[in-house]
Amino acid sequence: MNLRTLRYFVAVAEAGSLTAAAAAIPIAQPALSRQMRDLEVELGVQLLVREPRGILLTAAGATLFESAQRILAEAARMRERVSQDKGLAGETVSLGAPPTLAGLLLPGLFENHANTLKGIEVRMREAFTPVLLDGLERGVIDIAVVTNSEAGRPLAFRPVLAEPFALFSHKSLGLGRTVTVNQLARLPLLLTSLHRAIVERQLLSLRIPLQVQSEIDSVDAIREIVSRGPWATIMPVSVFKNAAAAAHITMSEISGVQISRQLVLATRLDPKPTAALSLVRELIDAELMRLSRRGVFGFAAWAAPEDEAGA
Repeated sequence: MNLRTLRYFVAVAEAGSLTAAAAAIPIAQPALSRQMRDLEVELGVQLLVREPRGILLTAAGATLFESAQRILAEAARMRERVSQDKGLAGETVSLGAPPTLAGLLLPGLFENHANTLKGIEVRMREAFTPVLLDGLERGVIDIAVVTNSEAGRPLAFRPVLAEPFALFSHKSLGLGRTVTVNQLARLPLLLTSLHRAIVERQLLSLRIPLQVQSEIDSVDAIREIVSRGPWATIMPVSVFKNAAAAAHITMSEISGVQISRQLVLATRLDPKPTAALSLVRELIDAELMRLSRRGVFGFAAWAAPEDEAGA
């Protein structure tokens, strides 16, 4: 879903007819019909009721219509601000994100907001949260999406959303969709140092010792190892959402405790940020909310291959 698709949907809703909307846009009517069907498939709900005399909105369609109007209005305001700032062209914004988020955030950011970002050079750095925060303090990075905030840093932190952790294990371990904290203590775990700190801190009150076989500060390496043999890891639920290795992996919710991370936007304490930085910050917000609505940061959208086959 992008701004163009939302514009098409609003045009159809306002015209009450695919034919009238296609003429007003303008676009070929079959192409517009296909766009609307693709949108319904992407969202997993029916948006339009096609009747002989025109188009009616379903309840979900009415909700999307209201949201789309707000999003398009905000996009128009952003474009206006950008066009009014003569110094925007050629500005550079350095963006940082951790390895667990970079691959999720960036494709949509550039795909859905390429026109809005024209004239801005976006420089991307992928690193773990402590490195990103150090870069912000030194002025090497302008804005970063980080995991949790760190007290005492001379930075501005704004929480965006919370994401639960889950246990990911090779299918040979034979685990179910739910594991207890006692089961967790008996598993051979591979963890990044950052995730280990988050998990152990949140398990501290339960006094559950983990069997960490190796601390590996590479999300890709851990994902590959777990996909190949009898290992397990505890990571945010989004990490394995698009992994080809999911065919060999079971995701299990951990009962008896809620392990999660807070995704936070971090910037320097600048009372007057540049127009380019303000724009990028708003686009990051929009993209994270889009991913959240798709269920990327929740358990529901994670489906193992056998679940899909039996559906």
